[in-house]
Amino acid sequence: MSTGQIRHVKVSYPVFIGSALGIGAIALWAIIAPVQAGSVLGTAVAWICRWFGSFYVCLASAIIVFVLYLGFSRYGRVRLGPPSSRPEFSLFSWAAMLFAAGIGTDIMFFSVAGPINHYMNPPSGKGQSLQAAAEAPVWTIFHYGITGWGMYALMGIALGYFAYRRKMPLSVRSSLFPVLGKRIDGPLGHLVDSAAILGTIFGVATTLGIGVVQLNVGLDILFGTGRGLPVQIILVVLAVIMATASATTGVNKGIRILSQLNVFLAVFLIGWVLFTGRTSFLLNAMASNIGDFVQTFPSRSMQTFPYEDKGLWMGAWTLFFWAWWVAWASFIGMFLARISRGRSLREFVIGTMLIPFSYVVLWISVFGNAAIDLVRSGNLDFARNTIAVPESGFYALLQTYPAPFFTIGLATFVGLLFYVTSADSGALVMANLCSNLPTARSDAKASLRIFWAVLVGVLTVAMLVVGGIHALQNATIIMGLPFAFVMILVMIGLAKALREERSKVVMLEHSARNVVAGSGTDGASWHDRLARTFDQVSPAQASKYITRVAQPALETIARELQRQGISSEVVRADTDSVEEVEDRRIYDRLKLTAFTGPDQFIYRILAVDTPAAVYAGVPLSSARSTRLEVHLPNGDGDYNVMGYSKSALIHDVLDHFDRYQEYWRMQERSNTPVVPFR
Repeated sequence: MSTGQIRHVKVSYPVFIGSALGIGAIALWAIIAPVQAGSVLGTAVAWICRWFGSFYVCLASAIIVFVLYLGFSRYGRVRLGPPSSRPEFSLFSWAAMLFAAGIGTDIMFFSVAGPINHYMNPPSGKGQSLQAAAEAPVWTIFHYGITGWGMYALMGIALGYFAYRRKMPLSVRSSLFPVLGKRIDGPLGHLVDSAAILGTIFGVATTLGIGVVQLNVGLDILFGTGRGLPVQIILVVLAVIMATASATTGVNKGIRILSQLNVFLAVFLIGWVLFTGRTSFLLNAMASNIGDFVQTFPSRSMQTFPYEDKGLWMGAWTLFFWAWWVAWASFIGMFLARISRGRSLREFVIGTMLIPFSYVVLWISVFGNAAIDLVRSGNLDFARNTIAVPESGFYALLQTYPAPFFTIGLATFVGLLFYVTSADSGALVMANLCSNLPTARSDAKASLRIFWAVLVGVLTVAMLVVGGIHALQNATIIMGLPFAFVMILVMIGLAKALREERSKVVMLEHSARNVVAGSGTDGASWHDRLARTFDQVSPAQASKYITRVAQPALETIARELQRQGISSEVVRADTDSVEEVEDRRIYDRLKLTAFTGPDQFIYRILAVDTPAAVYAGVPLSSARSTRLEVHLPNGDGDYNVMGYSKSALIHDVLDHFDRYQEYWRMQERSNTPVVPFR
């Protein structure tokens, strides 16, 4: 994720000012009139739960179905980037970032508080029963599992597809182009990005608020710092400072290091409880939890308890979690897009739905079942205290295991890393959402990221003043609602764009294309052509070919297009960013641009460094060669034209130009807005 273009990044002031003023006003109101703010939040949440509860439930299920369809249908082969792109991060690094960026200190909170609450006060059946014990961890896994990551996957696919494949800005509004057309560049687009920021900052504030309260308990146990708002405010200030420092190092340096370290420490903590406790019981319980989850997932997904008075339970648990996931969706979706360029939709869906979920199952099954086992062994005080002070449950559980001071210290440190990971990436995403980024790999200015890190801290403190964690949960349910409607439009826009691309592929497959590779040899024998496959071409030889053959060929086409009334130009050594070859050295460039139709036709030749062809199946690591690769805006090309004659190269350009013209004629006949390939 390059930060080298920061100086070129401009702020989108309508989005920045509107969202900043709105959030600032809410935070100020909460601090000045906390009682009134708490009352209004409670009333609004009750109304939303009554009238939009089923909407949240149906939306969550629809997103799961839609994402799974994208992953396992013919669209699953589509890459988040040009067809030739490949993943930037290794599978382990990618998985570690998936886990650490999407799961924070809150899982430590809810892994014990959730199962204990569901065991003592289940949504159906009798509390403290065997049935309640079996279902309690499953409800928590359900709330933390596949459904939420399906929402993240939806936004990640949409943002990555339009940014890396269609070369549009990495912003939420880009995914609505097939629905809104060019109106995304106006007030409607500003409103969409503002809704994304509003939902994101309240989602992040909720996570950070839970994290601060959780860390406060751990520090009090370790160092006797005391518990309460003053200590929590100090923790917010310290965490914001750390998050700001981490955010300014960039995604690669900051989040990648923290996430990898966090995975190791978190797994060690799980292993400590698993192997120093009742190992056999915990493993059996985990297997049972997984089976129950798989078996009951469809019914749980659509469960609204219509014949039971469970409105309060739904609001406190399922609806809160669905709204929380919605609020986080654009934040995590943008982060997923940033780290997933080059992966296919199928790989992306499988990875985002299963890798984090495996961690969720492991964490909640171990800690949740250990907590329930402790209660069923006769420690009812632990259950009562966890329900009354949920942030204390996790640490109280660790105190029943060997080396409690060590494990509590480790848990506090892990929680702090979770906190910083969420805060720094949250500040980065919110800053990017209110910036006009020149490329999908650019980041917002450091000053803007610092501003959002501070504002998140202020909002977190404001909500803690209003009513602690309960107020944060209420605010999330409210602020997640507007973006829930945006997510519906995102699904529609993404579906239209993928269908359009599929239609283009079908059209191109049926287009007659001249086979010019052979003609490029000017009648040379196939022996000579095969021999050239193993030739090592120097940069000087490639540049010489461009000067003597390629440039005259493209200039000939440009002159003819000008004669036909089509403005066109040929540029040597342009400075455009070409992400497909960013990891290889570019020695020379040549680009033909024809300004016709609603988009530009671009035919680009790049002289790129590449390993030489293998000999007898053995690659020569020191052998390098230069390829003259064709790169087109839609990702087509990536083939070598070195050795083509001038005539053959002209025909190759015209083949692509004919397909381009035919494509836009078909689109005009369909009379639908089209996302341009840039």
